[in-house]
Amino acid sequence: MTALLSPESGADRVVPPSGFTASLTVFSAGAMAFLAVFAMALSLATSRLADRWGAELARSSTVRISAPEEQMAAQTAAVVAILQTTPGVRAARALTDAEQTALLEPWFGPDLPLDTLPVPQLIEVIEDADGFDPQGLRLRLQAEAPGAVLDDHTRWRRPLVEAANRLRTLGIMSLLLIAATTGAMITLAANAALSANAQVVSVLRLVGARDRYIANAFVRRFTLRALVGALGGTALGMISIALLPKASTAGGFLTGLGFQGVHWFWPLIVPPLAALVALIATRAAALRVLKGLT
Repeated sequence: MTALLSPESGADRVVPPSGFTASLTVFSAGAMAFLAVFAMALSLATSRLADRWGAELARSSTVRISAPEEQMAAQTAAVVAILQTTPGVRAARALTDAEQTALLEPWFGPDLPLDTLPVPQLIEVIEDADGFDPQGLRLRLQAEAPGAVLDDHTRWRRPLVEAANRLRTLGIMSLLLIAATTGAMITLAANAALSANAQVVSVLRLVGARDRYIANAFVRRFTLRALVGALGGTALGMISIALLPKASTAGGFLTGLGFQGVHWFWPLIVPPLAALVALIATRAAALRVLKGLT
C-alpha cells in the first residue's frame, strides 16, 4: 500500500496514462465489480427467502383429511380433539372454506366451486417450543381418523436448507472467480504495459533506478485504475439493484432480488477488494517481468 499512498515523483511516467492497458484495467475492474454486486444480491436474497420459508414452516404442520362427505365433519372433530391433547401442539384449527379457497386461488382462479369438488379438509397445527412427536401422532391419527394424513413440512424444510447452503457456497465461489478474473485481466494489462516500456525501464536502470522503484509506479497506477473502475461498476450495480421491482408476495422470488437494511453496505467492500487484488497482481507481474528483463 506504500506505493499507492506515497507516489514517487517521476516514476509514474513509466506507465502510459491512457491507451489499451488503461482502458482494459478500468473496464475489467468495473465489469467485475458490477457482477460482484449482483452475485451478492442474488446470494443474500436467496438466503432471506430460504430463511423466511424455513421459519414459517418450522413451527407449523398440516393435517389433511380425505373422507366421504358424510364422514368429513366427524373425522375433522376427531382430529382436532386428538391434536388438542397431543403434547407439543400449541393450537389446532380447521381452515374455513374461504381460507382453503384462498390457498387454491393462485392455481385455479377466484371462481373455484369448492362445494362441488372433493377438496380435502385442512387443519393447521401450531407447535410449541418443544414440538411434538410426528411418528406418534401419525399412529394416533391412523387409529382414530383413517382419512387423516400429517404433513410436518420436513420434506419442505430440508430442500430449502440445502438450497440455501448451496447458493451461499455458489455466491462465495462466484465472488472468488470474479476476483481471480480481475487479477488475471490486470496482470495481462500490466505485462503489456511493462513490455511496451521495456526501453524506458532499461534507461531508468542505467540512471540508477531500482526495480522496486519502477514496480511501485505500475502498482500505484494500475491500483488506482482498478479502484476507479470498481467504484463505477459498484455504483452502477447498486443503482440497477435499486431499480428492480420491490419484494411482493405476488411477485415471489424475482421481485425480492436486492439488498435490505444493512445489506446495502456490503457492496461497498467491492472497490477496496478490487484495488487490493490489483495491487497484488500488478506487483507480482511487475517484479516477474522486470526480473525477466535483466
